[in-house]
Amino acid sequence: MRTLTAYIEKDMETGLYVAIVPGISGAHTQAETLDELQKNLKEVLELCLEEMEPENKQYLPQFVGIQQVEVSV
Repeated sequence: MRTLTAYIEKDMETGLYVAIVPGISGAHTQAETLDELQKNLKEVLELCLEEMEPENKQYLPQFVGIQQVEVSV
């Protein structure tokens, strides 16, 4: 069993929650609720990992942290 970290945001235009797992190609999904998003994300991650070459699984991303950056625009 693996634990992966997803980045989740809410699309203000559609109202949907959107999740991605950086570093895993194809690991993204969306849903109307956070519960549904977690279910969808688990399914897509299992599919992505099944398709991944065994030697590439050792290079799965490792969550380090989040930084907020203030910019003047």
